[in-house]
Amino acid sequence: MIDGHIHTPYCPHGSSDTLKSYIEQAIKRGYQSMTFTEHAPLPSTFEDPVPDKDSGMSFRQVEEYLKEIDRLKTEYQREIYIQKGFEVDYIEGYEKEVESFLNTYGPSLDDSILSVHFLKGHSQWYCIDYSPDMYREAIHDFGGIDQLYQAYYNTLNQSVLSELGEYKPNRVGHMTLVKKFQYLYPAPENWEKQAHSFLELVQDHGYTLDYNGAGVVKEHCKETYPPLQTARQASSMGIPLIYGSDAHTAAGLGQGYDSIDSQLLKL
Repeated sequence: MIDGHIHTPYCPHGSSDTLKSYIEQAIKRGYQSMTFTEHAPLPSTFEDPVPDKDSGMSFRQVEEYLKEIDRLKTEYQREIYIQKGFEVDYIEGYEKEVESFLNTYGPSLDDSILSVHFLKGHSQWYCIDYSPDMYREAIHDFGGIDQLYQAYYNTLNQSVLSELGEYKPNRVGHMTLVKKFQYLYPAPENWEKQAHSFLELVQDHGYTLDYNGAGVVKEHCKETYPPLQTARQASSMGIPLIYGSDAHTAAGLGQGYDSIDSQLLKL
């Protein structure tokens, strides 16, 4: 059992569950490997669009986060393989700041994820997975659900193509996050074509995918990111998939695992 996408108490919108509680829970669940991928601090010049400005961890805590994981890696080395990393946001126009962060901390990391949460609309930025209300505002600003999906996949494409330096993560996080509120705002008919084009780009660049179980427990999503058909398509193209619980609590470890096709996972 490998889990490549786990958050921590350093997440300002997560829980206060300790790192040790995550590790103990992982051991109980039979994990062989776990990767802590806390939301990296957002670029200092970027204005977080969510009300509490809590989408990423604080710059002040980065060193403490890395040191604590190193200590626990040693403490638990005979029981479980622990990796440290970040979930790094690709934000259009802020590539240099992201690259600078990765150049500073990348040499000490084991594994990381590159994700898209933020889209630039005509009037403002949006965190597309924050809430149904913000999602609705984004649909209106972009001019419709079709345009929102197009913007999302355009930005995902840019995330793969962008120059972020030698420590750029090569695993893409939750590639269908834009579907988080699909029971409220159904996906456009052509979304699968957009997703397939993105998979071709992932394949061409030798990237891997986060096969993320968190969507299964989201009331307006109820499916993995990506859903089963897309995951099977990716696997058939030779793209490695790595399960990610995207847990923000210790109890969230393993979430959605029963809904994935475990035969597709990279071992």
